[in-house]
Amino acid sequence: MTAHTRAADGAAEAAPAAAPCERGATVWLTGLPSAGKTTLAFALAGRLRAEGHRVEVLDGDEIREFLSKGLGFTREDRHTNVTRIGFVAEKLAAHGVKVLAPVIAPFADSRAAVRERHAAAGTEFLEVHVATPVELCAERDVKGLYAKQAAGELAGLTGVDDPYEAPQKPELRIQTQGRAVAESAAELHAFLTERGLA
Repeated sequence: MTAHTRAADGAAEAAPAAAPCERGATVWLTGLPSAGKTTLAFALAGRLRAEGHRVEVLDGDEIREFLSKGLGFTREDRHTNVTRIGFVAEKLAAHGVKVLAPVIAPFADSRAAVRERHAAAGTEFLEVHVATPVELCAERDVKGLYAKQAAGELAGLTGVDDPYEAPQKPELRIQTQGRAVAESAAELHAFLTERGLA
């Protein structure tokens, strides 16, 4: 008996499981050093992968080591680094990958260039501002950068003695102060769900 005949006879058949959304997008998490961008990105990535999504995290520190080695921290070099990450992110997102990019990207024009690249290719780009106050970032000081800056061992720390241009109209602004990582990740996941991406 064929499957068609069984169906015609009214035999119960299991419905196929719904496939996760295969639409790619770049979610760019910008914020100060130690704002929680990378922690949030990996927490969200784990949840999305558990749901069957294809996800890549383009961590700013790893990109610096493997894709942008040799670049410094001048405005020009920072712009080059950000646009390189944006190029890779768009290529992945165009092929159905959810790309999470926890990258400081301190200058608005650099982030705008990445957005424009995505728009030109018809690929979704979502800017998320991880809006952690600099005082809390300094308390966390995951890499010891704030301590080094305070001791005079480091100059050009974003948000302290180097500019950080916070997004004026991000798609989402997450306040992490007084919140657990899971709570912030849930907010971001809900936002992606509203967008049809999760």
